[in-house]
Amino acid sequence: MADKESSLSNWAGPYVTEMLGEGAAVADLPYTAFGGPLTAGESSLQNTAFTGLGGLSAPTSMGAYTPESFTGAGYAVPTAAQAAAGEMGAPTPASGNTLQQYMTPYLQGALQPQYDAANRQALIAQQEMQGRYSRAGAFGGGRQAVAGAELDRGLLDRMADITGTGYQSAFEQAQKQFNTEQDRQMTAQQRTNQYGFDVLDAQQAGGKEQRAIEAQGIAADIAQFEQERDFDKSNVLFKQSLLDGMPLETQKYTVTQPSGIASLAGGLATGKSVLDTLSEDPAATPAGGPTGPNLTPQQGKNFQATFDYYVGVGMDPKMAAEQAMRDSGWKV
Repeated sequence: MADKESSLSNWAGPYVTEMLGEGAAVADLPYTAFGGPLTAGESSLQNTAFTGLGGLSAPTSMGAYTPESFTGAGYAVPTAAQAAAGEMGAPTPASGNTLQQYMTPYLQGALQPQYDAANRQALIAQQEMQGRYSRAGAFGGGRQAVAGAELDRGLLDRMADITGTGYQSAFEQAQKQFNTEQDRQMTAQQRTNQYGFDVLDAQQAGGKEQRAIEAQGIAADIAQFEQERDFDKSNVLFKQSLLDGMPLETQKYTVTQPSGIASLAGGLATGKSVLDTLSEDPAATPAGGPTGPNLTPQQGKNFQATFDYYVGVGMDPKMAAEQAMRDSGWKV
């Protein structure tokens, strides 16, 4: 057994020395920072979009739609005397004027002309009646009074019919118009709310994009800072990596000399005869006998015969040699 120290081969020494010098020179260079922008930042189109989003305002009238009640206040049905006189009914007490607001225009536009027409027809009929009674010489008599009362009753019936039909139609038309306007107001409120939500969603999305751009810049700045902070440490590790795998300390190798049987087997593997191998290997020594080169011819022949026998029965040369040595009393 022996200790040996490994070293660089002669042909590799100059190259390794030069490489180590160049590596150390590179590692000793000062840190060079990148002077340009680390991120792209916001584009001009993005800035325009962000400015526009910032100028949008959500409507202040956003909220739930509160429907109105149609049965607020309205007109009482006029009496026959009021209708005959062309008067509208008195307003009924109520909490509001929604019904009145929608019915009044229709009543004024539709009933009053009918009232006027009925009064004119009654007046014409009364004048005709008076003319007939005057020509008959009965003007101012009882018969004329009865006929006049009948004309008044007909006018009142006509006025009542106009009023009932008119108020029914006015109510239906007012209710229809009220529902139409309520639907429009509800739709307008819904669209106002939707516009407000769209504005808020767009501003939130734009803010998220702005935040992502800002975060990208912060991350790039942190990475640049860490790179500059760790520059010296990275150079030390780089220098250390240049020495990986090189023999920088004494290496111990154990070398064991081959035994006699190992030498003998090696010689046999080269095709030499047993006698030649025994003659060349002084380590192959019989127990208590002479060294290999001093074997007698008879000893060599006996060993050869024993070796050939074991090879003939199927042993490989090494095993045959070992067994022949044992049979001859040699140390194996």
